[in-house]
Amino acid sequence: MRTDDPQVYTSLKALIKLRYGATGFSYLPVQPVRSLLSGRKRSRLRGRGLDFDELRHYRPGDDIRTMDWRVTNRTGKPHVRVYTEERDRPVYIVVDQRLPMFFGSQEKMKSVIAAEVAALTAWRVLSVGDRVGCVMFNDNQQLEFSPSRGERKVMAWLGQLASMNQSLSVDGTAKSNPQGLLEALHRLQSCIGHDYLIVVVSDFYGWDDKVMHALRRLREHNDIVCSLIYDPLESSISDARQLVVSDGRYQLEIDPDKHSLGDRFAEHFSGSLSKVRTDLKKYDIPVLPVQTVGDVTHQLREQLGGRRSSQ
Repeated sequence: MRTDDPQVYTSLKALIKLRYGATGFSYLPVQPVRSLLSGRKRSRLRGRGLDFDELRHYRPGDDIRTMDWRVTNRTGKPHVRVYTEERDRPVYIVVDQRLPMFFGSQEKMKSVIAAEVAALTAWRVLSVGDRVGCVMFNDNQQLEFSPSRGERKVMAWLGQLASMNQSLSVDGTAKSNPQGLLEALHRLQSCIGHDYLIVVVSDFYGWDDKVMHALRRLREHNDIVCSLIYDPLESSISDARQLVVSDGRYQLEIDPDKHSLGDRFAEHFSGSLSKVRTDLKKYDIPVLPVQTVGDVTHQLREQLGGRRSSQ
């Protein structure tokens, strides 16, 4: 029987509710001073061209090439068409729901936090008028949803994300796929164009040179932000004297001191995290750390905008 504990599993209702808190942070090119993305090297300004804004009377100095001759002839007075620059930076969110994400020591599972980051990002992107899509993956499949400005389409894939999240379970037969992130990035490469923003939400399990190479290829013509999901216990498990592991139904007691399990786990986590950060820094790809303890919205605001609430 599946637990309804919101710390273990998320739901579509919970992900939709996050739209009301998706303020105070920004992924736009112009960043608040305190933002993690402020001052970094960025790709050129994304844009599609000109968008019709209004029709008005001709004024001295107006470019005659913008004259609307049909309206001018019909009304007997000169009219011009006014355009504004239509800036559009479509966004793809790549979100990890593999078995290693099904872990949390105090508040929520990494898988739940990842889903919340994805939802908050999606609602924020929609609020500034851009299109947002998703590539979600677990240990067995990848699902791709093309960018859209439609709320219904976004809610549709958020529903799929909630279902994928709720399918996670430690039942003894589940196996993790260390190639899952690489496969998801390859899926993204096959459907993406240029001038996108890519937000990767994962714990980066299975990180290797192939994953880095895939990100580098995507980075050539797009912007990338990596949201690294982690649990505080992963870096300090050796300090725990006794651990009780649960999937919401069953429990298992673990002694971190036995066979130096805690020390080896902490060393492995620290080394993996350091390598991910170092590799991404070489190619100017920002790393946004988000932990499982503490409100996700607050963490995004602190790192992507501080206290500033503007777009």
